[in-house]
Amino acid sequence: MIGRERRSVRSFSRREFLTRSATVASVALAWPTIVPSSVFGADAPSSRITMGCIGVGGQGSSNMRGFKGQKGCEVVAVCDVDASHAQKAAQTAGLDAKACYNDFRDVLARVDIDTILIATPDHWHVPVAIAAVRAGKDVYCEKPLTLTIAEGRRLADEVKRYGRVLQTGSQQRSSAEFHKACELVVNGRIGHLHTMRVGISNNNRTCEPTWTPEPVPEGLDYDMWLGPAPWEPYHTQRCHYQFRFVLEYSGGQMTNWGAHHLDIAQWGNQADNTGPVEISGKGEFPKTGLFTTALKAEIEYTYANGVKMSLKSGSGGTRFEGTEGWIYVNRGKLEAEPKSLLTSVIGPNEKRLYESRDHKRNFLDCVGSRKDPICNAETGHRSSTVCHLGNIAMMLGRPLKWDPQAEQFIDDDEANRMTWRPARAPWRL
Repeated sequence: MIGRERRSVRSFSRREFLTRSATVASVALAWPTIVPSSVFGADAPSSRITMGCIGVGGQGSSNMRGFKGQKGCEVVAVCDVDASHAQKAAQTAGLDAKACYNDFRDVLARVDIDTILIATPDHWHVPVAIAAVRAGKDVYCEKPLTLTIAEGRRLADEVKRYGRVLQTGSQQRSSAEFHKACELVVNGRIGHLHTMRVGISNNNRTCEPTWTPEPVPEGLDYDMWLGPAPWEPYHTQRCHYQFRFVLEYSGGQMTNWGAHHLDIAQWGNQADNTGPVEISGKGEFPKTGLFTTALKAEIEYTYANGVKMSLKSGSGGTRFEGTEGWIYVNRGKLEAEPKSLLTSVIGPNEKRLYESRDHKRNFLDCVGSRKDPICNAETGHRSSTVCHLGNIAMMLGRPLKWDPQAEQFIDDDEANRMTWRPARAPWRL
């Protein structure tokens, strides 16, 4: 049996969410813990884990299919503010119309759902995830885990408070080449680590210099799509995949690919519970059009252990440099100098890193065991923070000092105001 305490609780309807308090959002995000009924009962097999999928566009649909193919996982509900996405996903999952939702709160209110897959745009990740953990659900959330540093801290604390399992979708940690690279680094195979070089892709979308509002497509609940973000008129390039190039909803390639390659740098530097102490950067930002995230980025980080990390846009992967060699890792690629590093074996008395061969399977196994997955909420928050620090440094255009324990900039009120963003009612955390 999956280890969960049975509680007799009443779930709130959507109407009750909107009327129970003058501060609607605090109610919406303050559900009691709901224990999924599917986990209990004489006829409920412990291997069956039910899942509701929130955000089922491109990446969300791909993730849904991946979980549907996992043994013991049953997708029982799909949700998307774009009706065409939800309907298509429901057909793929073999669900009827009753399991197809527009409002994520309707999915979280179902006591027969154990886990939630979140693959919404980034600005919705934390509000939905916090509501989910408070509703007694375990969560698999796409990367980057957060839109801001402050909300990441809030989410990590809520996951711990409610005893939930959360896996961040930085799946490179579950790939053999990244695990091997980091394990070699932490065991000193390249000598003393002193430099890390990270590459992220350039923008893969362009934007016209001018734009005008467009009619909202039929079937898209645009107000719900905006959610906590400021109200803006609809335009095709504001939504779906291209949202990531608008700062109100995401952080550009800095958070898109940084949440992968900077995450691996953090892992290899044994910095999963901390971060850099100094950051400086310069970026090229659009001067016209709808997109507002950096077109090009160049960031320098310094950690308390003296390790320097540089990030540049235009390439990909993570390179670790030490006093006795270097290791470069990217998807499907592992290179080193000396080349003998690649056949080096980690001994039984050396440091071993958490090993996962399958990111989704690791999450499901941890739902059963109640252990932390390989990229838990704290890790996902810290890796996202490194991305956000880079964006803040580029926008301010000056060196910054960061206290990773207090999670505040030192003597810099302007920078600290950029660690959070006001949210549109009723979605304030």
